[in-house]
Amino acid sequence: MRPQDAVERALSLSRADDCIVIADETSTANLRWAGNTLTTNGVTRSNRLTVIALRRKPGGVASGVVSRAAVGADDIEDLVRAAEAVADGNEPAEDAAPLIAESPGGGSWDEAPAETGIDVYGRLAPALGEAFARAESGDRRLYGFANHVVTSTFLGSSAGLRLRHDQPTGLLELNAKGAGGSAWSGVATRDFTDVDVTALTDDLARRLARGERRIDLPAGRYETILPPSAVADLMIYLYWSAGARDAADGRTVFSAPGGGTRIGEKLANLPVTLSSDPHAAGLQAAPFVIAHASTRESSVFDNGLPLAATDWIREGTLTSLTQTRHSADRTGLPLTPAIDNLVMAGPDGGASLEDMVARTERGLLLTCLWYIREVDPQSLLLTGLTRDGVYLVEDGEIVGAVNNFRFNESPVDLLGRLSEVGASVPTLPREWSDYFTRTRMPAIRVGDFHMSTVSKAE
Repeated sequence: MRPQDAVERALSLSRADDCIVIADETSTANLRWAGNTLTTNGVTRSNRLTVIALRRKPGGVASGVVSRAAVGADDIEDLVRAAEAVADGNEPAEDAAPLIAESPGGGSWDEAPAETGIDVYGRLAPALGEAFARAESGDRRLYGFANHVVTSTFLGSSAGLRLRHDQPTGLLELNAKGAGGSAWSGVATRDFTDVDVTALTDDLARRLARGERRIDLPAGRYETILPPSAVADLMIYLYWSAGARDAADGRTVFSAPGGGTRIGEKLANLPVTLSSDPHAAGLQAAPFVIAHASTRESSVFDNGLPLAATDWIREGTLTSLTQTRHSADRTGLPLTPAIDNLVMAGPDGGASLEDMVARTERGLLLTCLWYIREVDPQSLLLTGLTRDGVYLVEDGEIVGAVNNFRFNESPVDLLGRLSEVGASVPTLPREWSDYFTRTRMPAIRVGDFHMSTVSKAE
């Protein structure tokens, strides 16, 4: 059954006062390799239907949400009745609001769902074969995977809303191992036509060569250059923690002492901007809200709400927090829903990572961060590990690889201690690549990054 038809059938079967239906049709193509050999490849397809039944009750509107995979035509009525039963048993929802009836940018409702297939790797696979041969001759081993997912989402409601969004999400992760240890690189992409395997693997070979000289350093605070991937992991966590409701309730680093939020407060000592835009070139995301469930950061009642470019931090000052209509009403702040991409930019375009290294008298250059966990939500203190290459820079030259560290830092506190912000480039977060890939980030320099302990991880 076409997902559009599943939406229409579910809406026609609904006996609730209002109903929202979301159909997600997903196809995935993947490649995996290990020890310079392609090991597996495959294509999968899946679908999921979500029914949100709304029932008017004394004091408001209750919602019931049920989501199931692989729903056939004969299963839809049972799914609708299950959602209605949940709504009947629930109390009125605190985030209840009138349904969105119109929204621009909804795509072509009637066209077939978008799909991916193994042919998306038509250029990548031969390039990988050549890279395997070069690695073998250089006594290196390449490991990694490529994944491409295309999801077509169809959103309909009893209020007349009919919206559709096609979202391609691709990534490639490469790990090289050799005498110099281990080195990692990763890229995000929409279709793999922009992935340069030769450039990626040549860079990995250079980093392995640097790692052949090993230097032990103690824990402490070091001038540190964080590359765009590491910055992405930290800024994504900041973004995920920027809910207006939690801030207004005094739960987060964005809560103001005595009540309210820190909107309007200067957070960064340099004029950096952190923003999202559903239409950002190369980072395009859904231009309207798609909410499969209500949480403190999202509301099913907001489904279909148009999204627009939003500055979260503008020239160093906190300007927005993620909002639902319910939280915006509570806080009195503008409505700024979350958007599925994130861009950080500094002043004047910024220098390249190579130029930043060349200007370093003595400091550390990281590759990526790993196993990031929150220690204290009030300060957004995070801990985690460095991974796949920490390099010592002296007099503008990388002189060797040092041991791994555990770090303790708050991304909000880091913003106040920036000494340099580089040029923004598309990047792939290492830790959060399963959840968030559409980012453009700069390298940053911090004069006193806290390496709290030496890690035994190799």
